[in-house]
Amino acid sequence: MAGFSFLLFPTNVIIFLGILTLQMAVDGGHRDGGCDWDGRWNHVRKFLERPGPFTHPDFEPSTETCKILVIGAGGLGCELLKNLALSGFRLIHVVDMDIIDVSNLNRQFLFRPKDVGRPKAEVAADFINSRIPGCKVVPHFKKIQDLDESFYRQFHIIVCGLDSIIARRWMNGMLISLLSYEDGVLDPSSIIPLIDGGVEGFKGNTRVILPGMTACIDCTLELYPPQINFPMCTIASMPRLPEHCIEYARILQWPKEKPFGDTSLDGDNPQHIQWVFERSQERAAEFNITGVTYRLTQGEPVNNKTRISACATEVFKIATSAYIPLNNYLVFNDVDGLYTYTFEAERKENCSACSQVPQDLQFPPSAKLQEILEYLTENASLQMKSPAITTTLEGKNKTLYLQSVKSIEERTRPNLCKTLKELGLSDGQELAVADVTTPQTVLFKLNFTA
Repeated sequence: MAGFSFLLFPTNVIIFLGILTLQMAVDGGHRDGGCDWDGRWNHVRKFLERPGPFTHPDFEPSTETCKILVIGAGGLGCELLKNLALSGFRLIHVVDMDIIDVSNLNRQFLFRPKDVGRPKAEVAADFINSRIPGCKVVPHFKKIQDLDESFYRQFHIIVCGLDSIIARRWMNGMLISLLSYEDGVLDPSSIIPLIDGGVEGFKGNTRVILPGMTACIDCTLELYPPQINFPMCTIASMPRLPEHCIEYARILQWPKEKPFGDTSLDGDNPQHIQWVFERSQERAAEFNITGVTYRLTQGEPVNNKTRISACATEVFKIATSAYIPLNNYLVFNDVDGLYTYTFEAERKENCSACSQVPQDLQFPPSAKLQEILEYLTENASLQMKSPAITTTLEGKNKTLYLQSVKSIEERTRPNLCKTLKELGLSDGQELAVADVTTPQTVLFKLNFTA
């Protein structure tokens, strides 16, 4: 057990985030209904009772309980919950909005056939609580957007087991919104560390984010490029790559042949993947294309366990100060062999999420609102999904365009064809943009160019 002082804190503020009750975990003294036994935590004692060459300078014992939130209870979340519980964390909450499907059973190992149709969060919590004595997992069968600030504020560390970049960005924005400033100085006690990882193909990353201090998700949004979509004409008529053959089988052959009846292609179903693999091989042979493999067809990263183990390790390090945490980005690549390295991702001074300054929009008065909408969605540093644009004109709030509500979208759609001048906007005008990628409204300042 140890206190943790963030490396960049302006003062030596210690936040006690001990992960085990001292007597129960280390001395094996008190028995909570048979939850502990002699020697159960000997492996943890080696890290928590003695300093070492990599120990944080502020390492010291603590008897406080660390409260962890895991976002997601799917393939990634199951691994996280297992790793954290077996590492000795006693109080874990988990949030997930999904129910269990048969296709989940092949790799989401906390679930059984009898659990199909039940909420993932509840089943995962029940499994861990019954299997690991002394650990309490509290489930929340909800969307992360359905939980308010007071819910997230209660946790010491939040760790993401998400596949969705939108959900990760929303969580990033929520933790930034919880930060407190006094005379422009960040209050360290308002910081909730976010441990996050990402996977694309057979590449992955793990990162440690201290909101308001280190690079946030949006600071490095360029590292999350939009998914590549191959032109349909290439897939259908002129395939050149193994990926073209796989997309042909997945997009064109599957709905036409319906090999398993009226059911959607499920990337977690081995039978579905095998069918796509075989059809892809046939397509590749027809055009003398090599490189179609089951692994490429599956598209399922084999490094999930490695990435989640790294995430759980970083949670342990932050909670205990037993070792200095990752600073701050770990890259993992097992495409050809194994390659990994770390680097420090730097904060962007004009980050739309954490910089606290309005973003510049440089357009001529003759530009149309449609051009601004395209900029918000296509710019690599923004990558918004369905931005709603409002402003203040003559002292009144005016919605320029809103896509999510059908009636308002129809009413504001004509604005997309109007120029900024025709809409009554002026140089220096502030535009407020809301989007599903963040719980906060992002402010933009309109700068007219010649």
